[in-house]
Amino acid sequence: MIIELIGYFGSLLVVVSMLMTSVIKLRIINTIGSLIFTVYALIIKSYPTALMNFSLVLINVYNLYRLLKVQKDYSVVPVSADEAFYQYFLSRFEKNIRRFFPNFDRNAQYSRMYMICCKTDAAGILLGNDGEDGGINVAVDYATPAYRDCSAGKHLYRYLAERGMTKLSVADCSFWHRSYLKHMGFKRDGKVWKRG
Repeated sequence: MIIELIGYFGSLLVVVSMLMTSVIKLRIINTIGSLIFTVYALIIKSYPTALMNFSLVLINVYNLYRLLKVQKDYSVVPVSADEAFYQYFLSRFEKNIRRFFPNFDRNAQYSRMYMICCKTDAAGILLGNDGEDGGINVAVDYATPAYRDCSAGKHLYRYLAERGMTKLSVADCSFWHRSYLKHMGFKRDGKVWKRG
């Protein structure tokens, strides 16, 4: 019975990994699940299954190394609401943006609008309004699924800090966005998350 539970647990982790929006989390959880399933397959003497799952472990480790080692070439581009590429980005990701920012209004006016790009890919956006002491009241700080390893956010915050915008506050975001805020150094102050 315990042996079967090991197999079920490994399988569960592999399935759960496919639900991750972060590629890095997906790879880590998938590696753990595949490793557990490899052990299970060896215990029950299913060598082809063990070989396949161990191959997945090696593939995941290699891709994790590449993801973590390769420096991403980010740039931050100020944008305006009437730019076609900005409108396309919102159309493409609006549903996913609302998952993290349920009250997002694509027709709202923002005084601060930035797109984060990785080479020629759009990696995310930051939308907000001028806050106190030269800060920004952030309405949206969104990264596309391929760039959810926090590297785009770190580059963006460095860019803003170099321009004197060190104080950021986020008043409206979903439960899903809060772990990112904590990771990026935001502290909760009542209903608002603040950084700087």
